[in-house]
Amino acid sequence: MLDGAGPVSCRRASRGIRPDRPRPPLTLAALEAFSEWAGRPPAGVWAAPGRVNLIGEHTDYNGGFVLPLAIDRVTRVAAAARDDRVLRCRSLEHEAGGRPGHGEEHPGWADYLAGVAWALAEIGVPVPGADLLVDTDLPIGAGLSSSAALEVAGAAALVALAAADVGPEQLAGVAHRAETEYVGVPSGVMDQTVVALGKAGHVLFLDSRSGHFDLVPFDPAAAGLSLVVVDTRTRRRLDDGRYGERRRECEEAARVLGVSTLRNASPAQVEHSVTLTETLRRRARHVVTENARVRDVVALLNGGEIAAIGPALVASHRSLRDDFEVSTEALDLAVQVALDTGAVGARMTGAGFGGCALALTAVDSVDDLASALTRAFEGRGFERPDVYPVTATNGVSRLA
Repeated sequence: MLDGAGPVSCRRASRGIRPDRPRPPLTLAALEAFSEWAGRPPAGVWAAPGRVNLIGEHTDYNGGFVLPLAIDRVTRVAAAARDDRVLRCRSLEHEAGGRPGHGEEHPGWADYLAGVAWALAEIGVPVPGADLLVDTDLPIGAGLSSSAALEVAGAAALVALAAADVGPEQLAGVAHRAETEYVGVPSGVMDQTVVALGKAGHVLFLDSRSGHFDLVPFDPAAAGLSLVVVDTRTRRRLDDGRYGERRRECEEAARVLGVSTLRNASPAQVEHSVTLTETLRRRARHVVTENARVRDVVALLNGGEIAAIGPALVASHRSLRDDFEVSTEALDLAVQVALDTGAVGARMTGAGFGGCALALTAVDSVDDLASALTRAFEGRGFERPDVYPVTATNGVSRLA
């Protein structure tokens, strides 16, 4: 039920599409699956992309700067209104599970949809009952914001069914509130913002404190380069405690330094403080230096020097590995192999503890990079990684 009093109905329709296999769009078969399941065709299909964060990791909840891009892998929600107050969900990719309700230790995928319905109602949108069918080619749990894509696509569908006027910035806020207040994941604002507001051929330079953003040109292909995602196939959950622990450490470091957030701390304050523990110093050092790296990368991109951002990407990874301690052996291996095979820069991306790395490499070297990564991962006993180029794309949209 939309008021959270009853269960969301969830059913798994098929096995998930592996990221290394062909990814069809929401096909006629899936639309037919909706009609068969719901007893009528959908009123429309809404799509929201995943995201890769080019640089600026663990800075958004510290009031800092981030530089993500929406990518050409999406989650789609086919939707039709119901005559009752039931929100009924089906996914072609996710495992079944999830009931609306606060405080669940391991929320299911449908909770994100129940959460956006709740958050929309909180701002006065007359959310109808709805049947929602989800299809995605985003790998789940890989750090590419599959949850934000689900939230934003679902919110856009419900807004349209309600014939409400909710702009993309407000849509991002609704999705963020659903994740933090309903599902209970203490995430920053970056993911939902770029999923809703991304633009093809650009990265989004977001000031997480003010909410102000600029679109910065990002066209690797024009420089003979490709942005490649390396999915290590190791998964992590933002609700497993470690993400929250890092956030609490940053808050404590800010308190010790006497600033509202680490955005307001200077490198000198961090290095010369006699009251910070060594662990808190490392956490704070990462945040203040990462904010500086984001600004440096923005300046280079605005100057058309895309290949020159490589050293900042590498420095970001080392900081995440050594100071913030959120990298893994598989992520470190992916970055090192990419650099060894000629990438101009590489780093882990996302919250860490698993997930993906990215590499900026020559277009004609992508296949060599994939082969080298496969050999290296197999040599370490890891599962073969998924390696694929991504491009910057537009944010949420209604499909024709």
